[in-house]
Amino acid sequence: MRCLGIDHGTKRIGLSFGDELGVATPLPALHESDEATVIASLGTLIAQRRITELVVGWPLNMDDTVGPKAKEAERFAELLSRRFGLPVHLVDERLTSAEAESTIPKQRRRDLRASGIVDSRAATLILQDFLDQRIPPPTPLDP
Repeated sequence: MRCLGIDHGTKRIGLSFGDELGVATPLPALHESDEATVIASLGTLIAQRRITELVVGWPLNMDDTVGPKAKEAERFAELLSRRFGLPVHLVDERLTSAEAESTIPKQRRRDLRASGIVDSRAATLILQDFLDQRIPPPTPLDP
């Protein structure tokens, strides 16, 4: 299992990587604006990292309804599935960007947001949630 976590946005796409070790790590965000370039960049990354599964953040509304942003994530996930033929998992991403941003000092947030670091941290939280559900924690050894 080699997973690519994706926090899909209109300005930047946060990325993270995780495997059977169960630890998600951030990757540099994509700053491409057009879909064809995004897909090409993702294709290169998928080939380089030998990705077997894609995990896309699904920004549901706080009341569990599917709003415009969640529908856009669903459309993007479907596009990725068709283009790369890999399993694509939608993972609830509510509050991940806020959580990722909360670890950054307030005076640095604007600069780091533009760099894509916050987006990739959010993708890391999304992927870590997925990995935690898929890979059971080790059982302690009995004395």
